[in-house]
Amino acid sequence: MTDTKHRSGFACLVGRPNAGKSTLTNALVGEKIAITSSRPQTTRHTIRGIVHRPDSQLVLVDTPGLHKPRTLLGERLNHLVRETLLEVDVVGFCLPADEKIGPGDKFIAAELKELRRTPVVAIVTKSDRVKPETLAAHLLDVQNLMNEADDIIPVSAVNGFQVDAVSDLLMSHLPEGPRMYPDDELTDEPENVMIAELVREAALEGVRDELPHSLAVVVDEVSEREGRPESAPLLDVHVLLYVERDSQKAIVIGRGGSRLREVGTNARREIEALLGTRIHLDLRVKVAKDWQRDPKQMQRLGF
Repeated sequence: MTDTKHRSGFACLVGRPNAGKSTLTNALVGEKIAITSSRPQTTRHTIRGIVHRPDSQLVLVDTPGLHKPRTLLGERLNHLVRETLLEVDVVGFCLPADEKIGPGDKFIAAELKELRRTPVVAIVTKSDRVKPETLAAHLLDVQNLMNEADDIIPVSAVNGFQVDAVSDLLMSHLPEGPRMYPDDELTDEPENVMIAELVREAALEGVRDELPHSLAVVVDEVSEREGRPESAPLLDVHVLLYVERDSQKAIVIGRGGSRLREVGTNARREIEALLGTRIHLDLRVKVAKDWQRDPKQMQRLGF
């Protein structure tokens, strides 16, 4: 097959917070690339996942959910999404089947109409959570909302329903072009970013609703443990978790450090799978007062 018939390009998944974008990214790629959580505003960085086919290569850009910002961080996250929308070949607009179309969806739909030349595929996520008649009614509502959408398709990233069909639709809108990444590469995110995201995911599970907006994770150092035999290497991974208040620090650490130990156990399992080697994970929790509203602190924490 010649390069002229090969398609390659970028797709951006957008949607309001907790619309299933990260879960769909992982399902399309086939491995865990973007962190998932039941908490809104989980994704902080654009994560690129790469879907490989013999005749095409799709690079997925997962973004934070577009939302009405209440902090400087929220404004920067929205700006990040809008910048990304201008640079991709096709946009996948994710709308969860188990929630009625709301003001957030209408806000995003209005933003997408401003793109004009960029194709938009409306993706109805979480379709496994509703009955067929409810899904059919929701698809009609989406069609009324997105009368200019190029395609509308339901999907379930959990049970695999139409995941391949979503790939086909997104790839059909890509321009002809050569492969941009090697076949064995699934993301171009630096390892430190993915380590931080995995720790953040573990820390977000089972905590109060206000914590996701206030938690930032930074990898301080990754180094090989000296004196280990070649057959049993060990990496020392030092990670800092930043919150805005002492009360939030107490939530993350838990009674007698029990919560932080649980976070460490869950995150270590995921990080070892990512790196393919055993690690010793050292977690420290620090307070950076009101960092979401302080430009200098935000820059120091990678935003």
